[in-house]
Amino acid sequence: MEETKSGEDIVAQPTQNSDQAVRVVFGAARRISIAAEARRLGVTKALVLSTPQQSGAALEIAELLGSLAVGVFCKAEMHTPVHVTEDAMTHVAETQADCLIAIGGGSTTGLGKAIAFRTNLPQIVIPTTYAGSECTPILGQTENGVKTTLSDPSILPEVILYDSELVMTLPVPMTVTSALNAMAHAAEALYGTNRTGGTTAMAIQGLESFIEGLPKVLTTPSDLDAREATQRGAWACGTVLGQVGMALHHKLCHTLGGSFNLPHAETHAIVLPHAIAYNARAAARELQPICDLLGGDNAGTALHDFAKQMNAPTALRDLGLQESDLDRAADLATTKPYPNPRPVTRVDIRALLQAAWAGDAPIQ
Repeated sequence: MEETKSGEDIVAQPTQNSDQAVRVVFGAARRISIAAEARRLGVTKALVLSTPQQSGAALEIAELLGSLAVGVFCKAEMHTPVHVTEDAMTHVAETQADCLIAIGGGSTTGLGKAIAFRTNLPQIVIPTTYAGSECTPILGQTENGVKTTLSDPSILPEVILYDSELVMTLPVPMTVTSALNAMAHAAEALYGTNRTGGTTAMAIQGLESFIEGLPKVLTTPSDLDAREATQRGAWACGTVLGQVGMALHHKLCHTLGGSFNLPHAETHAIVLPHAIAYNARAAARELQPICDLLGGDNAGTALHDFAKQMNAPTALRDLGLQESDLDRAADLATTKPYPNPRPVTRVDIRALLQAAWAGDAPIQ
């Protein structure tokens, strides 16, 4: 993917999955320009979306929009439950909204995407985590305890505003898990079946941004330059996610999140080293950039050590998953075949999940 830079703006050119260009803006306090961004799109009735926990931020955006805001919907939930989307669709109809503005992490971004998929309304996303889903034409939604994904050009947002002030107060534990969630996109992109030289370079760029920037953020959470560096890492990792097919890691996390309601970022943080160690047996050369950045001779072990240094969670049992759930999780994760560097067997995945549940080092 090509890009052009002008000051704080990056305009991402159309990707292989979409003909749509995305306007991407970085910089402290860029949320203040939200009304100008809405006018740029030619919209007049913006509906602001958030989770209940971030309703204050949503109200601030509505205030900055002034007469361009027609309402605030603060019911976004993890894993984009279909029933929440249907509730939001009623609100869209009642307000006659012609634009969606999502402020928050993956939960809110997912809700905006789900509405856009059903209505084709333009979206502006203001991320407050490093989820990266704002960069993709991919929607994951949950219904009847099962999470499914789909891809469509209408799902890709038109504008992304990365305001470093909004992640400056992101709690350190959430900063770490959100960053590892983003790094997972880049790690799997290294061995994606449809990877290109360009996507591999972007994946490495995203990983390097986090590996260099995250320790600085942990030392000084209010460092806006370090926060922006990690946001640029999130953008790179998320953009790769939209261009390269994912494999075992994301399948496991979707299974655990959608079927057992585990928190998204924490689950990714815990599973990542185990999934990468599993695939390192078949894709050591493709995963070598991770070893080059972190040291060691196994990418999964290197990520495990990095996660521990960042004080990330390491055990699924600490998220509330019961050991008795592991058999069902292994069954669900191996029901349908999907592309992966190493063959996926029920026995191997059950062992992987056991190690991740207990907080053990990855199986090499």
